Amino acid sequence: MPAVCSTPACWALVFQEFGHAFGTLALGLPLALLLGIKREAVGSTFSVGREGNLVIIGEKYGMTSPEGRGVLAEYITGTVLGALFIAVLAGFIASLHIFDPRALAMGAGVGSGSLMAAALGAVTAQQPAEMVPQLTAIAAASNLLTSVVGFYFTLFLSLPLCDWLYRKLEPVLGRVSKHGRAPTAEGTGAAGGQPLAAHSLSIGDTAVAWVVMTGGVMIANLLSYKVPLLTSFEGVVVVLLVVAVVEAFKRLLPRLPLVLVLSVVATVVGVPGLFPFSDAVLALTGKLNFMAFTTPVLALAGFSVAKDLPLFRQLGWRIVLVSLTATAGTFLGATLIAQLFH
Repeated sequence: MPAVCSTPACWALVFQEFGHAFGTLALGLPLALLLGIKREAVGSTFSVGREGNLVIIGEKYGMTSPEGRGVLAEYITGTVLGALFIAVLAGFIASLHIFDPRALAMGAGVGSGSLMAAALGAVTAQQPAEMVPQLTAIAAASNLLTSVVGFYFTLFLSLPLCDWLYRKLEPVLGRVSKHGRAPTAEGTGAAGGQPLAAHSLSIGDTAVAWVVMTGGVMIANLLSYKVPLLTSFEGVVVVLLVVAVVEAFKRLLPRLPLVLVLSVVATVVGVPGLFPFSDAVLALTGKLNFMAFTTPVLALAGFSVAKDLPLFRQLGWRIVLVSLTATAGTFLGATLIAQLFH
């Protein structure tokens, strides 16, 4: 029986995920503390702050917490400046010729399609044309691995480690800053760094949220991807059934992590042929585009952020610099580990 992973590139793909998971906090967290950022540093440096990371922080701390503001700042910075920044960074690193192009391609797979494309474009522009298909395949595999496996890395490894390092380093590095204490919202648990108690929405509020999301997804799917409303509705109903099962678990077992249950249930249901209904589920939900979900979610998040704009202004350029440093950390961390296998 052949070995599951028998080539250096295979092992590089496996272990470079540690660079993606821990590179953000290795560079970003000390800088955030030196700049006087407090609990927002945890949210902005435990990951690159993409959609799945918003969910993790929202479930554990709440989006109105300092950690929530930190991850949202990371998300906004990455969305507006991330692609340009990582393209310049990857192009500069590639021009130094100190890393194998395949290691750089693995580093480009940070878990975001736009960031991966920007970094990969800067790398492949400096390589022979015959290497481009190989580098593209490597970057795509790394990005997929970071998107799927990286979710669990951040949930169980990098976020707990980032929180622990914050409590250890803040009393030391926080004294160096001349900015003073960053603003925190009263009652969020910021002072002690403890997660907020999770409070489930009432059944009525849950129903309203589902209706709003259903309408938003259907309209976004129609306008952007020309998918008929009825086709989108069938897929959304399947998604809501999965969410309903997870919501029932959460109400029966309140201490159970909602993100973990949702990811497990969705993964199991989506395995082709595992259940009699699995293929039908995949066929119905396959017509739903991912960006159709993010559009209404981010619109609602934008309304939520409006009340915290004064706090964002006080964090100012510091949180932007920390967010970009965290993005650099995930790229460089994965590239360094992948390079060890070439």
